[in-house]
Amino acid sequence: MAARTNPIPSVWTRQQREPDQPALSRAAIVREAIVMLDADGIEALSMRKLGARLNAGATSLYRHVATKDELMELAVDEVFGEITVPAADSPDWRAAATEAARSFRSTALRHPWLASVLGQAGLAYLGPNLMSFSERLAALFATIGFPEPSRAIDTVMTYVIGAGTTEAAWLTTIARSGETEAGFIARLLPAAQQAAAEHDHLAGSFGAAAETAPEEIRDAKFTYGLEVVLDGLAMRLPSPR
Repeated sequence: MAARTNPIPSVWTRQQREPDQPALSRAAIVREAIVMLDADGIEALSMRKLGARLNAGATSLYRHVATKDELMELAVDEVFGEITVPAADSPDWRAAATEAARSFRSTALRHPWLASVLGQAGLAYLGPNLMSFSERLAALFATIGFPEPSRAIDTVMTYVIGAGTTEAAWLTTIARSGETEAGFIARLLPAAQQAAAEHDHLAGSFGAAAETAPEEIRDAKFTYGLEVVLDGLAMRLPSPR
């Protein structure tokens, strides 16, 4: 007797049921879930709370989305549709790669839960928007001439996701404090300066924080790191004949 094969647990690998509530669509469920995720984070999202916001029972939701894990796969794929990747034949590959990286960062900051769940959201990479994003990046980096485009892409995305996770976590902390970013930093700065006073290489590092807009500091940090990554990748390109 042949062994029974267990289905892969992903929303993208199972047959979808016919809805019994025309007014309640999977798209509507995902949109509302993203609103909840943006406002309160992953911990606050539950099928029960989501059903209450949609005036539907959890059982009705389960006809469209089997589990919370599936819901996260769908939410991740939905927001990936917001990311811009320039055409593969863009004349300036660094400008094109920078635009894609910045678009991802902007999306991750609009949806601060995104970057932190990419490794946990099941088989989210099978979703149509994420597949399209990956295909467009692959076309861009292959056209540039990288002998192993996937590794170049992984290098850029590892930096962007890491930076985005840290930045989104910081902004989430600010949002929960109820203060502006500038106000939060102003209140934190004296303690930070005192803590760094006995460390020669750190003592002067907080001066810019008091004189420069916080978003400019964050943007400069992201830009510097991205340029370093692209500098390194440029050295991997074959020399022009």
